[in-house]
Amino acid sequence: MKRDFNNWLDTFRSSICDYKFYVDFEKVYGKVDNIKVELNILNSLIGSKNIENDFKNLVAEYPKVLKCIPILLAVRSREIYGEYWFNFAKQNYSIDEYIMFMHKTGLFSLISEHLINNLVDYVTGVEVGLDSNGRKNRGGHLMEDLVESYLVKAGLQKNADYFKEMYLSDVEKKWNLDLSSISNQGKAKKRFDFVVKK
Repeated sequence: MKRDFNNWLDTFRSSICDYKFYVDFEKVYGKVDNIKVELNILNSLIGSKNIENDFKNLVAEYPKVLKCIPILLAVRSREIYGEYWFNFAKQNYSIDEYIMFMHKTGLFSLISEHLINNLVDYVTGVEVGLDSNGRKNRGGHLMEDLVESYLVKAGLQKNADYFKEMYLSDVEKKWNLDLSSISNQGKAKKRFDFVVKK
């Protein structure tokens, strides 16, 4: 049977993206809400003329503000490694070392020189930027949904005619197959988006 590829190409959509593909704002707002109080406390440092002393007093009175520092650098971890290993969930150095960190990373300049007006807005922007990595995952899920819709249209039934997200080892067990030739000598945990039973 001869195939008409022009006909087939005409069925392609220009994009698989929906409106929620670009940014998951609910996730962004949730992450910001978790530290909104601490960010607003840190807002008191914006434009400070004596930021070292003000920061020292702020951390002494509100030690939880430290947990916001990593996200100001677009880091989601509560720990930052470098010349020192800083823990921002539980202070593990003197306040002077944290002051040195704030200077060397440029955060004190950002805050004291009034380069931003509001840390809540700033972190919302940082979170939107970090969420772009999630876009890759959302794109993958959108493509999976699209492929699955074609499998269903073709009359296939899930978990009978096709299976979703199966590891190579699961395929081998289910159908008593040896797929070692495609398993990279068992080093990789290969996962198939779909397995269609023929």
